[in-house]
Amino acid sequence: MIQPPGRPEAALFHAVSPPVLSEGLRQQLALGEQRRRQGPRGRYAPSPTGPLHLGNLRTALLSWLVTRLQGGEWLLRIDDLDTPRNRPGAEERILADLAWLGLAWDGPLIRQSERRGLYAGVLSSLRRAGDLYPCRCSRRLLADISAPHGAAPVYPGFCRGLAPRWGPEQGRLPSWRLALEPGTLGWTERLARPGVLDASREVGDVVLRRADGFLAYHLATAVDELTLGITDVVRGLDLWAATGPQMAVMRRLGGTAPQFWHVPLWRDGTGQRLSKREGSGGLAPLRQAGRTPAEVVGLLAASVELVPEGSCLSALELLQETDLDSLRGQLARLAQQRSDAAEI
Repeated sequence: MIQPPGRPEAALFHAVSPPVLSEGLRQQLALGEQRRRQGPRGRYAPSPTGPLHLGNLRTALLSWLVTRLQGGEWLLRIDDLDTPRNRPGAEERILADLAWLGLAWDGPLIRQSERRGLYAGVLSSLRRAGDLYPCRCSRRLLADISAPHGAAPVYPGFCRGLAPRWGPEQGRLPSWRLALEPGTLGWTERLARPGVLDASREVGDVVLRRADGFLAYHLATAVDELTLGITDVVRGLDLWAATGPQMAVMRRLGGTAPQFWHVPLWRDGTGQRLSKREGSGGLAPLRQAGRTPAEVVGLLAASVELVPEGSCLSALELLQETDLDSLRGQLARLAQQRSDAAEI
């Protein structure tokens, strides 16, 4: 049964019997459940595609705060599966930036590239269970069916009823899609609008392996949340809609989903969201200008009105001056103000 959105309890999935998993995969999922019962666990999961901009760093700070205020463990995961987009030295710079700000993580660094066997095992189990089908629709075809006004397109299922052809054709492999059951996909949302999407009309069958052979973001992320026992996911409001596909994977595997905190995006003076691609100012120019870690933490916290502008305090001092209810209330207020079509 899907937990109704808006409630603080975790979403439990038992309506659909999970596919037959290997003993190793069952153990990984069971370990995730055990970790979850032991206490709160948060995570920050940047991609090593360039330097973190201030919006990324603010999200890291808020994720760290949410977890530490609950007395939980905070994990650092590097989402490096999409190797063509990875940049040399980016991972090292991410680690250095977080350490400079005083955001210490628990346990060893987790790299998705070192967990490919786990994701591939889940993918194989879903395929054997008949949950996946090959899709040969081109990007041009999918672009032609895009929804108006910039809304994300929903795959109409062109290949769903065809005889499965898994091998290469004309030098191209198919993507692998997860066939979704009709109904709603719900999650516990702590900040933004209620977490609920219609599987058929608003999500569509989810790509879990791309046509270029790379494992998809939604598969790896969903598997990680379950097997690592994550209880709280703090990330940008622009990823609100991405929660639906990830919940579809978690629902199919069974287990307990985390609750989500989709925080407002940081926008520049023109109203544009910050991005790595445009090199939106990260720590480098601030450090070159002589700013201290305490000044930057104050800048990040002031941007969501947790402290007055010009505040200077360490991450630990901010933790001591903040409580979870006040933090959630302030972030929820800002998220409600900024939950426009451009963000979700």
